[in-house]
Amino acid sequence: MLTRILDRLRLRLAGTGGLPVLSLLGVISGVLVGLLIVLFRLYIETAQGLLLPGGDPENYEGLPAYLRLLLAGGGGLLLGLGFYLFSREPVRVGVIHVLERLNYHEGHLPLKHALFQFIGGGLSIISGHSVGREGPSIHLGAAAASLLGQRLRLPNNSIRSLVACGSASAIAASFNTPLAGVIFSMEVIMLEYSISGFIPVILAAVSATVVSQIVFASDPVFIVPALQIGSFQELPVIIIMGILIGAAAALLIRLTRLAVIQSKRFPVPLRMAFAGLMVGLLAWTAPEIMSVGYDTADKAILADIGILLLLWIALIKVIATALCVGFNLPAGVIGPTLMIGALLGGAVGQVMDMFPGASSHPGFYAMLGMGAMMGATLQAPLAALIALLELTGNQNIIFPGMLAIVSANLAARELFGQGSIYRVQMQESGLDYRNDPFAQSLRRLGVTSVMNTDFVLITPQVSRERAESMMGQRPQWLVIKADKRHLLLPATDLARYLEENTDETLNLLEIPAQRLELAPIRQQATLQEAHSQLRNTEAEALYVIRPLGVSADRIYGIITYQDIERGYRLRGQDF
Repeated sequence: MLTRILDRLRLRLAGTGGLPVLSLLGVISGVLVGLLIVLFRLYIETAQGLLLPGGDPENYEGLPAYLRLLLAGGGGLLLGLGFYLFSREPVRVGVIHVLERLNYHEGHLPLKHALFQFIGGGLSIISGHSVGREGPSIHLGAAAASLLGQRLRLPNNSIRSLVACGSASAIAASFNTPLAGVIFSMEVIMLEYSISGFIPVILAAVSATVVSQIVFASDPVFIVPALQIGSFQELPVIIIMGILIGAAAALLIRLTRLAVIQSKRFPVPLRMAFAGLMVGLLAWTAPEIMSVGYDTADKAILADIGILLLLWIALIKVIATALCVGFNLPAGVIGPTLMIGALLGGAVGQVMDMFPGASSHPGFYAMLGMGAMMGATLQAPLAALIALLELTGNQNIIFPGMLAIVSANLAARELFGQGSIYRVQMQESGLDYRNDPFAQSLRRLGVTSVMNTDFVLITPQVSRERAESMMGQRPQWLVIKADKRHLLLPATDLARYLEENTDETLNLLEIPAQRLELAPIRQQATLQEAHSQLRNTEAEALYVIRPLGVSADRIYGIITYQDIERGYRLRGQDF
């Protein structure tokens, strides 16, 4: 009974009628991811509280310089040895891994990589590396939701949607930013917007946020006064600041690209140890660069740091972050971009504060800088704007924030020729993320939603009586199983032959008829996978199977190019 119910649900999820079920799965995945992110944060913050002076999870400045060096370098070496000794194949983690699995494996994320991410990502942050916790959180959230879908043997189009739910839930639970989580998931992870795609993702983000707020309360990450723009005369300054921050983002992306290229020359243990050691050395003059650095961003917002020190810390943070990200330390880049943006924006604000007239508080420019740096580095302006709003809880930030973020994005892309830092990492790793509208539409449907079940299975040699009996069922197709091959024969061709000939025994491989070469496709596959299978093989049609073992494979339906085209049109009408 349960098996039949699950089969019906899988069939609904493969088509356009599965939104209610997918929404329920979004809620379930949101709760699971929320609990996982709470556990991840407690793991990091508890260790930091025990390790750092005063029990302050961000007080790396309170450590002697030699201990900072030993902590960062030793953490890098321990990570490298762990990744090398406990995995025979390279372990990919973070947002890049999520994008890779979406593009090449239909969102199937393995458990082993998630375990490495949980332990390694936390250790990297605890060791003071110049990274953030959002990259590991996104990986963990996406993996948890994907594993839920895999466990239920859902069609791949639904697993892809659950990856979006998990990513949004992770951002929402990690930063108490549910809307930013939704936008980030759609703008950066899925690279698409759709009504049916939004609903499960929103429910997942809300569920995860509720779980997180039960444990960590509902305060925004940055507690700031309700600052606002002092005069419209500051708009040109905001644009100039956006361009300067776009240049800083381009520098970060460029240095990251160089670090990725250079890292290929070293084995994993040496690579991670070197990155950790360099962070420790750089922290000798700027200890504020260690770990996430939100305490330093707070000081920049409150104008508690001088201009020269702000610029120096920002420069060192850019270099340290590029080394950590480029040398594959298992953590994220969003946290560092927020800190760098706050430092640069705070410096601009303090310069403006030197001139008489109605100018905004330096902290206002620091907040604008956070959004501008995040948006330009990720090439995700809307996600950056929403994150800025939710992180600060300041609605006055929206209008000038739009101006700063767009200026920074355009500068990084058009003036300095740099795309998203994630795209750079993927390209330098030999990967790419192609996402055209045709592929987007096909990914949203499973093969079972359009497969043709009007067929009969037949052997090449068949008696006339048997053939006439099968034709009485009025099938559209005949699937001929000949040794290890499967061929597709239009039933009308056999009907015509029976009318024109009186043979008592028929050989369906020899009669005049159209015969199409068939190739298998899994029942979980999306229409995009089916389309790729047809393009990459000599097959002219596909037969849908659910592998249960070599002797137990069963054909569930037939997919032709016409069926794929019909599904594409159906999805186009739905959206």
